[in-house]
Amino acid sequence: MSNTPENRPLAELVTGLVGDISGLFRKEINLAKAEASEKMSHALTGVEALAAGLVFAIAAVGVLLAAVVNGLTAFLVARGFAEHNADAISSVVVGVIVALIAWAMISKGLSALRSNNLNLDRTTNSLRRDAQVLKERT
Repeated sequence: MSNTPENRPLAELVTGLVGDISGLFRKEINLAKAEASEKMSHALTGVEALAAGLVFAIAAVGVLLAAVVNGLTAFLVARGFAEHNADAISSVVVGVIVALIAWAMISKGLSALRSNNLNLDRTTNSLRRDAQVLKERT
C-alpha cells in the first residue's frame, strides 16, 4: 500500500498541515524582521541627517541673533547712544525676546506632553469592548 496523500491517515494530514502553517508563520515573521530592520536602517539615516541639519540650524540662529544685536547696536549708536550702552541694551532686548519665544514654545510642548494627552483612550475603550464581548460569549 503506497502512502499517497489520498491514502494517508487524517492524523498525519493534520500534523503535516500544522507543520506547514507553523513553517509559513516562521517565514512570515522572518520576512517581517528583515523588512523592519531595513526600514529601521533607512529611518536612522534620516535621523542622522535631521540631527546634522538641526545642529546647523542652531548655529545659523546664533549667527542671525548676533547680527540682530549688531544691527540694533548700530541703530542705537546712530540715535546718539554710547556704543557700550547701545551694545548692552541691544543684547538685553534681543535676549529677552528670544527668552520669551523659548518660554512660549517650551510651555506649549510641555502641555502637549502632559500625561492625559498621551492616554490611548480609543484603544483602551476598544480593548474593554473586546473583553466584554469575550466574557459574554464564554
